[in-house]
Amino acid sequence: MIQLPFSKLSNVGTTIFSQMTQLANDNKAINLSQGFPDFMPDSKLLDYVDHFIKKGFNQYAPLGGMISLKEEIARKIENSHQAAYHPDSEITITAGGTQAIFTAIAALIKKDDEVIIFEPAYDCYEPTVELFGGIVRRFEMRAPDYEIDWNAVKGLVSEKTKMIILNNPNNPSGKILKEKDIQELIGIVKDTSILILSDEVYENIVFDGKRHISVCQYPELRERSFLIASFGKLFHVTGWKIGYCAAPKNLTDEFRKVHQFNVFCVNTPIQLALAEYMKEDEHYNQLNIFFQEKRDFLRKGLANTSFELLDCEGTYFQGVKYDKISDKNDFDFAQELTINHKVASVPFSSFYKNKLSEHVIRLCFAKKQETLEQALEYLAKV
Repeated sequence: MIQLPFSKLSNVGTTIFSQMTQLANDNKAINLSQGFPDFMPDSKLLDYVDHFIKKGFNQYAPLGGMISLKEEIARKIENSHQAAYHPDSEITITAGGTQAIFTAIAALIKKDDEVIIFEPAYDCYEPTVELFGGIVRRFEMRAPDYEIDWNAVKGLVSEKTKMIILNNPNNPSGKILKEKDIQELIGIVKDTSILILSDEVYENIVFDGKRHISVCQYPELRERSFLIASFGKLFHVTGWKIGYCAAPKNLTDEFRKVHQFNVFCVNTPIQLALAEYMKEDEHYNQLNIFFQEKRDFLRKGLANTSFELLDCEGTYFQGVKYDKISDKNDFDFAQELTINHKVASVPFSSFYKNKLSEHVIRLCFAKKQETLEQALEYLAKV
């Protein structure tokens, strides 16, 4: 075996999502850990894919993506957020949201640049920053409300700050940014060259009549932001790994310099199928209603258990505290829940650098009704 001189990501192992899914499979447990639906997407979308494959659209797409899909994305953004992006020069189709995040960081973060993230944080942010020599500065949001102390965030900003990464709605906490948060952010970046990477893959999954606020709605943020979204979350097709990045042309130009050598382009027939499917707005405008029914069903089922429900304003994840059940740390409790009670979850500590355990786990409710019913039956016995 060849001895490697060093590892660029020496502290990185297999993701917690893969670990818990494997544990669920090994123990024949219901998998509420990894964030993917266990139901089929709309057959109409599948028919579109089949149509374009059989019509011969099976070769490389343009680097930035198929223009028909980019035009539909631009229309969606303008209708949703009243923000205009040029389809050809400001929207890039990517191999999922994670690839878009990686590419934006790779394009503009260099050695000793500082990047601010908010924990609990999706697990790809920090390793990607570190891979390119950047330094991560963290603000820890705490249970039960996961609010941001913007004065503390100001204290993290320095002359080396190059980027702020947002995740809104936040995975795993389910919190959404409010107008006051956006105004604080605008104040922080004003008169600076700080970039914003806004991970908004759950933008259409916001509940109780609340409104998703995108950075692109504010000119002073749009001009410095990469907006990241995912069709996997939008249309229940996480395995297709297709998303997009919207950004001003000068940022898109830098983004595509890396994108061309990373994946170059993305699945052609699926792009064309998505373009056709998106022409009917109801295919995504009702997503919040669809998932709120699942969220409410899960919350109602857990209400009479010993689990404590945390707020869930968006995403398809429900956070629950279990301190009335066990004093074990959340990783050990999640393992025990999977092995002994046949329900797999994800411990919130996995989203913190210091493995902060506040006795909170994450349950995914993007599942069939029968899956949720069976999970609730098991959880009621814990």
